[in-house]
Order: sequence, then C-alpha cells, then structure tokens
Amino acid sequence: MRRGGRLALVAVALLVLLLVAAWWHHTYRLVSYQQPLPPAGEAAYNPLYALRQALRADGVPVESRQRLRLDQVALGPRDTVLLLGDPRTLSPRDVDDLLRWVGAGGHLLVTTPRGGRMSASKPRELLPRLDLALMPEAGGCKAFLVPGEEAHVEFCRGTRFTLEGIDPRLAWGDFEDGFVFARIAHGDGLVDVLADVDFLLNDALDDGPHVALARQLLDPNYGAGTVHLVYAASMPPLWRLLLERAWMAWLPLLLALALWLWMRLQRVGPAMPAPAEARRSLLEHVQASGEHLRRYGLAATLHAAMRDAFLSRLRLRDPYAAALEGVAQAEAIAALTGLPAADIEHALRSPRPRDGNDFRVRIARLVDMRKRL
Repeated sequence: MRRGGRLALVAVALLVLLLVAAWWHHTYRLVSYQQPLPPAGEAAYNPLYALRQALRADGVPVESRQRLRLDQVALGPRDTVLLLGDPRTLSPRDVDDLLRWVGAGGHLLVTTPRGGRMSASKPRELLPRLDLALMPEAGGCKAFLVPGEEAHVEFCRGTRFTLEGIDPRLAWGDFEDGFVFARIAHGDGLVDVLADVDFLLNDALDDGPHVALARQLLDPNYGAGTVHLVYAASMPPLWRLLLERAWMAWLPLLLALALWLWMRLQRVGPAMPAPAEARRSLLEHVQASGEHLRRYGLAATLHAAMRDAFLSRLRLRDPYAAALEGVAQAEAIAALTGLPAADIEHALRSPRPRDGNDFRVRIARLVDMRKRL
C-alpha cells in the first residue's frame, strides 16, 4: 500500500474515534443514586435497634438486651420495659417480680403471643394475672389515621384479646371483635397489652404514623426513667441460612449425590434367570472328564487307566497271574474270577477307535473282573 493510502486510513480511523467520543459525551451523563444495603452488625439480629437509636437521639436513657434478667438488672420505679416476644415464656418468678415493679410505678409493654398455639392459659402466666383472655381468631386490621399522613392500618397479624371484668384506662377495639390495645392500671404503674408491635421494628420506624404511635405508647414514663428493650435475637434458622448463602456448596454436592444414586440405582428390565447353583460332586467332575476324553477320541486312555487299576488289584491278590502275559494270563485270571478266558482277554485289549459300544463292553468287563478278585 502506498504512503498516501495509509495516511487516508489513519485519518478515517481518527475521524471515527472522534465521532464516537462526541456521541458518548453528548449521550451519557453521570448519575448518582442510593442503594439500600441489608442491615449489618447488631441491626441484623436486634429488631428494636432502630427504636433504641431513636430514643438515644432524643436524649432518653435506653438499654436493649436479649433476656429480661431481673436478677442482674435492677429496674427503677419510673422505668419502662418493652417485652418483644411471647409472654408465656416468662417464669412465674419473673411474672411476680414484674407485677411488683409495675405496682411501684413502672410501665410494662407486652404483646400477645402470635401463632397457632392457643392452648389453655395457666393461672400464673402474665396475661391471666391481668384478667385477659386470648381470642383464637383475628378480627382484621385497624385503621390508624394521623393528621398530615396517609391512611394506615395496624394490628393485622396480631392475636386479639378480651377484657374480663376490668376497666382499662385506654382501649382499642371492642368485645365482639376483640381488643388490639389496652392500658391497664396496676398499683401505681401501667401495663400496656398490644396485639403486635410490628410498627416498632427496624424496617417500620421510618413511617410517620408509626413514630407517632410509638411516642404515644412510651408517653407515661417518657424521659423519667430508663427504657429497657427486651428482645429475642431474630436470627434466621440454620436451614434458611444454608439455603440462601451456602447454595454454591450444597448444590454441587446434591448433584453429585443424585448422580451417585443414579449410578447405583437398580435397573428395570427383563427378569434374569437365577444363577446356577455351584456343583461340587466329585463323581460329576470325574464323569464330565471322562465324557470329554471320549468325545475327543481318547477312549483308549480311559481304558488303560481302568486296566491299570485292575492289574494293581490283581498283583495284590495273585502276583503270579499278574506276572503272566497273553493267553496264559487270561486263563489264570479266569481261574480266579470264574469268567471265560476269551472274555477276559478281550477286555484287557485296547478298544477300537470311535467304537462307543466296544468301549463300554470292555470297561464293564474290567469292572466286573475287578469286583471278582
């Protein structure tokens, strides 16, 4: 290629690059956006972490822990305790201590148990001590309106309850559909019973109605004492962690196990005949060996073996007759056995090749002669 042609190609390439750069600069622009990340650290297992941080930011003393631990943590007379969990798990001693503390001016918030375990309550449990009874069926959501906010509904998944012979200070609900909230006076303190507290959890406190409702619930002792947030660690079960985060390990292992099972799987097909049983009879082996030799023209070998066996016994019975040969030996054997000498002489000679009948006759006579010695 000439020098002028190469320069033209370079110029065209530069022009294309300039056009692409101009199009890129004109079309694309830098845009920033926020990507919410999953909670980490304590926020991943403490469902009341956001509430604790909000109370601290508002200057309210607050503590959070997984267990009540009344034997280790002393509650003040103006403290607030929020129990997140099933109150039926409290021991009778804890129930007595909590009610004694509430009677001295404390504020207790508890939730009704969630789920299908609606067995009869025990008299020493917390809710029966407060004259509350659980309702087995939910009555639907409750509307919650806050000025300046969109309409909300709450207590959709909680277990409602009824009030038995008590007059609460505040209540939300009715006797037909059940109550979702009740504030009960106990001594100098208060007990708040709620169908659920989902609006207090980490992912719900960013809504204005939820913040307003939380502030109203904590109002009796707000700022007068410490708020104790007691929760059970909401770690997901092991099977869920394995399913969501360990699939790169268990999926290949599962495929390998399936392949191994497929290789070891019993094949389905036509029925196979039962294997022949092992045959260990010595007589059958000897007979099969003889049939093999006779089939291949080696009958004389079998006859010679039988004749040698007869002569071996003859040497034991009459060495003189065994030392003879020919007709003289036949006559001597005839005198011992009582058989004709001609038959004896015929039996001692080798059979004719490929003559099965002659072979059988000679063998039969040798057997008879051997028995007669």
